Amino acid sequence: MHKFTVSIIREIEADTAEEAALLLYQELSKGPLPDRYLVIDETKATTEVKLDREKADEFASIDHTADPGNW
Repeated sequence: MHKFTVSIIREIEADTAEEAALLLYQELSKGPLPDRYLVIDETKATTEVKLDREKADEFASIDHTADPGNW
């Protein structure tokens, strides 16, 4: 299995880095989940991914830990 770093890109105005993180947390806990992500693989290749909301919701509803391919 490969390792990826997945980031959410948001521009947030704040006085400190902690406040910016808290404001992002607040946004994520109250609003719709983001559908755009920046994904960096093990070779440091960067890809921007835009998810189809319907497919993403379907994927999220399935327990993928039960897939033998994940063992």
